[in-house]
Amino acid sequence: MILNLGNEESVMFKILNKKVLHENILQFTLEAPLIARKAEPGQFVVLRVNEYGERVPLIIADFDREKGTIDIIFMVIGASTTVLASLNAGDSILDLVGPLGKKTDIRPDMGTVVCIGGGIGVAPIYPIARKMKQVGNHVITIMGAKNKDILKDEMEKISDEVIVTTDDGSYGIKGFVTTALQQLIDKGIDIAEVVAIGPVIMMKTVADTTRPYNIKTIVSLNPIMVDGTGMCGGCRVQVGDETKFACVDGPEFDGHLVDFANLMERQRMYRPKEEIEKDHICRLAKKVEEMEEK
Repeated sequence: MILNLGNEESVMFKILNKKVLHENILQFTLEAPLIARKAEPGQFVVLRVNEYGERVPLIIADFDREKGTIDIIFMVIGASTTVLASLNAGDSILDLVGPLGKKTDIRPDMGTVVCIGGGIGVAPIYPIARKMKQVGNHVITIMGAKNKDILKDEMEKISDEVIVTTDDGSYGIKGFVTTALQQLIDKGIDIAEVVAIGPVIMMKTVADTTRPYNIKTIVSLNPIMVDGTGMCGGCRVQVGDETKFACVDGPEFDGHLVDFANLMERQRMYRPKEEIEKDHICRLAKKVEEMEEK
């Protein structure tokens, strides 16, 4: 694990490229050679834009060991991501910690693997699908979106087949990712494993779809992380008869064992806090300042 504690004298992490993928979805390429050297599919980073910012965990969407860069893709949904989105190429962020979490279990003898990305979940599924293909597996990628896909061209380069679904039917198959998944199952395709990343409700429905057929299903619970260290307990999740922490025990788990009902109930508790606060200051940072003043 590579750590940067972040202060005025420490190295900042430069934004090399900024790209708008779709409306409020952005892609940043960051200069982070130490993290790029160690990063593996399925892992994530925690960043802090400035000294007053809160810690934001984001899955590593791509990495280039030779160039020493990593890519992050995020949706602007709150105060911290709004500030992050205001930055441009040439600007820097204060802190970047990673790679964190356990890497995806990828083997060359798996067979046909279906990689499913819902909405912005397409970003973290990309490096997984790429590595699955690189080691010799047959990769079918299903991409779900409301009305427009992201990263389709990139996905087509590293997949044997790409299926796009949209809610309104304006592109690809009309329906959800489970519509396309069920069609593959009905065709009799021998699916060795499904890897699904996206909104919690999407991952739940994917697991519900594969359960009757006993198809191994892995889900990534990165949407429920808070600090990414296991200290806050915000990513606590029930997996079978065990309590796990997504950031240190995952972020990937057996989708058939995850208690999604409890997970979604706990998620609803955070909704009132997800509204944008213009003058938000991280409570932890504020506490540190108070301690320093004493």
